[in-house]
Amino acid sequence: MRWTGRFAGYNTSSFRKDLISGLIVGIISIPLGMAFAIASGVKPESGLYTTIAAGIIISLFGGSKFQIGGPTGAFIPILFAIVMQYGYENLLIAGFLAGIMLVLMGLFKLGALIRFIPQPVTIGFTAGIAVLIFSGQIANFLGLGGIKKHENFLPNMYEIVLHITTLNIYSIITAGISLAVILLTPKVLPKIPGSLLGLIVSSVVAALFFKGDVATIGSSFGSIPNTLPQFHFPDITWDRVETLLRPALIIAMLGGIESLLSAVVADGMTGSRHNSNRELIGQGIANMAAPLLGGIPATGAIARTATNIKNGAVSPLSGIIHGAVVFLILILFAPYASHIPLASMAPILMFVAWNMSERKKFIRILKLKTTDSAVLLITFLLTVFTNLTTAVVIGLISAVIFFVKRMGEMMTVSKVLPDPHHKHEKVKSNMVSEGHDCPQISIYTIEGPLFFGAANTFEKSIMDTDQPRPNILLLRMGKVPFIDTTGESNLAGLVKRFKQSGGTILISGIKPQPLDVLKKSGLYAQIGADHLFEHTGEAINYALTLLDRTKCLGCKQFAFRECTGLSNSEA
Repeated sequence: MRWTGRFAGYNTSSFRKDLISGLIVGIISIPLGMAFAIASGVKPESGLYTTIAAGIIISLFGGSKFQIGGPTGAFIPILFAIVMQYGYENLLIAGFLAGIMLVLMGLFKLGALIRFIPQPVTIGFTAGIAVLIFSGQIANFLGLGGIKKHENFLPNMYEIVLHITTLNIYSIITAGISLAVILLTPKVLPKIPGSLLGLIVSSVVAALFFKGDVATIGSSFGSIPNTLPQFHFPDITWDRVETLLRPALIIAMLGGIESLLSAVVADGMTGSRHNSNRELIGQGIANMAAPLLGGIPATGAIARTATNIKNGAVSPLSGIIHGAVVFLILILFAPYASHIPLASMAPILMFVAWNMSERKKFIRILKLKTTDSAVLLITFLLTVFTNLTTAVVIGLISAVIFFVKRMGEMMTVSKVLPDPHHKHEKVKSNMVSEGHDCPQISIYTIEGPLFFGAANTFEKSIMDTDQPRPNILLLRMGKVPFIDTTGESNLAGLVKRFKQSGGTILISGIKPQPLDVLKKSGLYAQIGADHLFEHTGEAINYALTLLDRTKCLGCKQFAFRECTGLSNSEA
């Protein structure tokens, strides 16, 4: 049988590698799936259903050969807020709508656009989410009782302070054992998943010595069924759709961003190249399917994808096997999972939060002390103290404002004249002085994009001058890569004022994009095709033919090499 596409060159050896990597990632995904579900405010089995359904579908239809999909930590604050505000049934609907949005994003080829979100924004909200995940597990780590869960960070921290006297020493010991095993396993037994071993060891210790003294999944959420749920299509009404559009859009955007980031990481590790639009479609189908089985929203999981690659995966089959492994373990061992203490799972989520915090990149951007540092802090603080929607929107707006400001500052307008000592008489700004400047011809070099953020600077630099206005204005635009409608409007105003006063405007070296804008707006015709030149030298030679020779008589500025002859009355 001849394999093509993502299975090109596939053989028995490839299958063996996929089987091993799928088995390992499947085992790792079980505690994470349950932990993410519990932290999101839903039952642990929802996380397992998501791991199975979304994991298989993302591997089948996604755009990356190595992507492992499922519930992730990044979704926790969002899903928890949706559950608190709208309820579990509406979370399923929001997830389904998000799936539709992701499919549409892929079909309209918006995959590349998501990657244009600035790094300070993504690192800011990722670090903020990490803080929320970590802080959300403090109560389970300490075994605090009577805790009421809130949507926002500060009320949750107040709950911990208010109930700190209810801490449970048995929960702390259980959580401490789990954390110690998670930290030591990579050093002692590097091939065994630390989170799984920590969960097992601490659960066994708690069952033997602290039975009934620590809260478990069973005592908090009931026993985990060892079957998949029945197919259930949520009751979608137009009123619900209108209410849940915003939460669904947040899920879709975050899911798209994280899945594509994960695919990029996979590309970097393997030298492969993913299809971003196909990846969005695969993610969308998975998020439409998962809610029908009681699952929560899913996306590409960076850590599990990296683990998949490190263990030798060669095709999407490893992701399919990972979902099948979780299904088999659910069928065979689900009743035992009900005895897992919540304190055993708290360190797993804390460790996930620590790893996803992007702390090194966070500190590096802060040390730069630039506008990017401000965007990072704004996004981070708003994620922690308000919500992800506000954080991302204001973070993006801040990034755009700072970017426009920086681009506007890049625009420079300098008055220049030819340097007679240079071989080709190259124009330079330092040649212009009070005693060396042509009264009739002004030459300006414009550098940078001529857009709404810089158009005012451009106009002021030329018009606001104490010198008498020249008859001829030569604009060197060879270093203007882009012009927008505002820039074109300012240039048009400059041309109009010069023409009204009887002056002439010449342009040299204009690039294709600005030239195209001038042609479409009609400004090209107003300036005149004979007033646009490819080279500055040609434009200067033409300008010299337009001089009022009577004004040149006796002039001692000698701005051009021709001035010596022109100022001589006998000549």
